[in-house]
Amino acid sequence: MVYYFKSSCGQYLIYMGKDKMENEALIKYGLPEDCWFHVEDLSSAHVYLRLKPGQTLDDIPPDAVLGCSTLVKANSIKGCKMSSVCVIYTRWKNLHKTASMVAGAVGFHRPENVRRIQVEKNNSIVNTLNKTKEERFPDLQKEQRDREKEIALVNKERRRVEAKARKLAEVEEAKRKEELSYDRIHSEDQMSSTLDFEATADSAAAEEYEDDFF
Repeated sequence: MVYYFKSSCGQYLIYMGKDKMENEALIKYGLPEDCWFHVEDLSSAHVYLRLKPGQTLDDIPPDAVLGCSTLVKANSIKGCKMSSVCVIYTRWKNLHKTASMVAGAVGFHRPENVRRIQVEKNNSIVNTLNKTKEERFPDLQKEQRDREKEIALVNKERRRVEAKARKLAEVEEAKRKEELSYDRIHSEDQMSSTLDFEATADSAAAEEYEDDFF
């Protein structure tokens, strides 16, 4: 079972697993657009915020960060009793899971890409999110597979467009070079040098040339 919420701004989907087993599935079958939240150094729920394609951590509205952070605090056995906790968050693709890790535990491919925020207890935010709460039983593996197919199609189309643009550029460049070459040949054909009119003892040849000229 997965719990789904709507962010206060209404632009993003927030979700979290019911227990550590769901957390393991969420870690394994996340999407590239997902951002992961957890209380630092304490057990807590794993909360995810689904960003829009192409967005980064810098694009997350502050209220969405606060909402997810407050939600993980409220769903931490120890953290919910504390006045303030540190919440860490990063992109799902930065999560690193090995077979030796216990359920729910994760590491990071790049620890420097993990961000932190200090969060205080805020029942108002939690109550607002809980009003949008829905319980679902999604096929997480299928969702991930479908998203990978969508991304593959988008990338394929992008490569096709880029290849077409390169081909057009090559054709235009070849055409430009051909025109320059033609202009050069054309100009040389129309040019005469003094070698074409070498002095000769035959004065008639010069007269014929002058007659043709005039």
